[in-house]
Amino acid sequence: MRRSVLFVLVFLLLLGAVAADEAVLIDFATLTADYPADNPRHNERTLVDYSIAAGTSFTEEEKAEMRISLAIDSWEVDLASSSRNVTTMVDSMVRSAPVRAGASRYEGETVMGVRVRFPTEPFNSWALIRPPFEIPAFADLEVVDDTGQLVVPQEEQGRGRKFDNFGVVKNVGVLRSVSMNVHGLNFPHSVAIVLQDENNREHEILMGNLQFDGWRTLEWRNPSYITEVRNREVRTMPLYPNLSPMRKLIGIRVYRDASQVGGDFITYIKDITLTYDRAVLQLERDIDDEAVWGILQTREETRRDAELRRLGNIQVLRYLEDRKMHDPDAIDG
Repeated sequence: MRRSVLFVLVFLLLLGAVAADEAVLIDFATLTADYPADNPRHNERTLVDYSIAAGTSFTEEEKAEMRISLAIDSWEVDLASSSRNVTTMVDSMVRSAPVRAGASRYEGETVMGVRVRFPTEPFNSWALIRPPFEIPAFADLEVVDDTGQLVVPQEEQGRGRKFDNFGVVKNVGVLRSVSMNVHGLNFPHSVAIVLQDENNREHEILMGNLQFDGWRTLEWRNPSYITEVRNREVRTMPLYPNLSPMRKLIGIRVYRDASQVGGDFITYIKDITLTYDRAVLQLERDIDDEAVWGILQTREETRRDAELRRLGNIQVLRYLEDRKMHDPDAIDG
């Protein structure tokens, strides 16, 4: 009898509260440059080959250099159109920022440092800190083989896990909260996180302002989150391939109000974390649906190839422009 009463009490407690998962969306400390070993410029874990956009006039050695990754120094700053001029664009950038030994938080780690040059004129403006390419939600994990080529190990084929926790979180149902560890320098600007869901809809989440000194965890709590199960709409949905909910990072936006000071703005960002309800309880199913059918990969294949070609075209043009620029160390013939 006592066991029955205890079981009922436990059941009611579980019914009245909803457990949520927590996952790191992105941690910039894991995006340091570590490849190639002799001259690290890229992050090997997130390396992408864009030589698909190169023409036949490039040599194999030149095509081998046509790679990019989510390494911190590869991220870019996009300014609002009204704020773009030569000075603001040149002085807006992202850099790796090592944390000193003995620091109160993140000692010895590397975080993302952001510099934005806002106009000094009194009008509203914003800057979007974004990755060098749109992060694919479903892409197979690649490794660099002995010849320097990117290959997909057999056990990773069809898994689509290359950017999991590197800008993508899978199996996300309802967002409960979003948190970001950021270092402020008393600037009165606001910061927001731009996410995209599985239906390509963007969601901008305002995290608060940066008018503080030192590290702080900014947190957004979903005001529409229902904690009581009995108050939720309970329904079943078809699973694979219909149910593939996820969130991926589009960028981090900083807002400057017209009434606030313009000019240089500096901040540092460590990571972004999501707390959410799982869309399905068990990801490790008896049969790996995606490995058998590859539907999610196929859905993204066209989008991913188009993004790689867009990225490749831009990077190839930058590569050519860099070759044409004056080199002060070169000796005129």
